[in-house]
Amino acid sequence: MKIRQNILQIIIGSVVGLLGLRYLLRKEKAKVLFLCTGNYYRSRVAEELFNYLVSKKGLHYFAISRGLANDVNQVGNVGAIAPYAIENLKKMGVPTNKRYSSPENLVEKDFLTAKLIIALNKIEHAPLIRKKHPYLNKDIVYWDIPDVDKLPAEDACKIIEKKVLELVSTLDNKVP
Repeated sequence: MKIRQNILQIIIGSVVGLLGLRYLLRKEKAKVLFLCTGNYYRSRVAEELFNYLVSKKGLHYFAISRGLANDVNQVGNVGAIAPYAIENLKKMGVPTNKRYSSPENLVEKDFLTAKLIIALNKIEHAPLIRKKHPYLNKDIVYWDIPDVDKLPAEDACKIIEKKVLELVSTLDNKVP
């Protein structure tokens, strides 16, 4: 009788544990990964805007951004994020009164844990991805947003804003 009670308690505990785990997994936020060359400007604007919008809507997504350069801290950028990125985020209504982390290089784990990967410019980023990350076997969505040397930051940020708004609208009723 005692053995049966112990077995029953174990079974009930396992079922409750599995249900709890299932609940936690369902509530886990899905990751969107934004990629650009130096993780200093375009991908950071996309990341910050995306996180602001999904937070406001209560969606179960979050974004990170990474750079594809060999060493994002050696590409000549000054500071953690481009001043024109912050300026344009303010124009979009995104709070910018926080401390920004330094640019980060892409690592394999970022690919493996992302539900959606968006590179900000196919011409610029597809060759870098093929060369540095040939193991990538996920589909990548490419946006055609050139770097600041080819398109003024204000114009690029307007395109990023439009694309992120479209993305968030698409994700609004989807389960991650």
